[in-house]
Amino acid sequence: MRIRFPRLFYALTKYYIGVAVVLLIAFAVNPEVRNYLPIGGVEELISQTIEGPFDSVEIGATNAGALGSFVWLIIAVGGALLAALPVSWTYVAVRTRDEYNQSLVQTIILLPMIVTGIVIVVHNSLALAFSLAGIAAGVQFRNALKSPGDALFILLSIGTGLSAGIGAVELAFVVTIAFNYGFLVLWMYDYGGRDGSQRYFRRRGVDPRKVKAEKIRKKKEKKRAKQAAIARAGDTDATEDPPAPAQPETPQP
Repeated sequence: MRIRFPRLFYALTKYYIGVAVVLLIAFAVNPEVRNYLPIGGVEELISQTIEGPFDSVEIGATNAGALGSFVWLIIAVGGALLAALPVSWTYVAVRTRDEYNQSLVQTIILLPMIVTGIVIVVHNSLALAFSLAGIAAGVQFRNALKSPGDALFILLSIGTGLSAGIGAVELAFVVTIAFNYGFLVLWMYDYGGRDGSQRYFRRRGVDPRKVKAEKIRKKKEKKRAKQAAIARAGDTDATEDPPAPAQPETPQP
């Protein structure tokens, strides 16, 4: 049986191949560019030994120098953006149009960059970490997510920002690649979908405009049927014979 891959598969594959080619060319032209890239954080996390609960974890920015730190920061934020961008494509492609949320797409793209900056700010500072926690506690989030699947995208965005903030952009890309292709496979085979149940994935091969037009048509038919039933009920009441008038009682002599 021939498997028909959606356009999302080809878009993701081309994107990640393009990023890999650009990195390989950069390393081939100038091997020293490695010192300015926010990568290698996973190795640092694995190799470092933390003795106390308040010991910090060193990130690559501490060894980059003055100008190098600025370049490192720009690349870290840009890497978070590049890792999060395909995640938004996945959400746009697989989500049902009835539950689609544009603000969530924008959050998926922007949240990793914000988290990257926050991680760098609170790095090696317990006081800043507690200050940030106090500020975050004062912010009230009133927009509840419609589905647990949407929460996965938010968690991935936070994880992407954390990875980029500690200089582990390679971890961000690995996790997002696995996430995107995992969601893609689930969507291709409509895993867990049942008729009559609430759907998270939109149906493949179905034009959203036709689906919307069909829903509008059914809604209008239901409204017309209701109006016809009300009209028939009114006609029935009008055609019924009126009750006979009560006969006056004859007085007894």
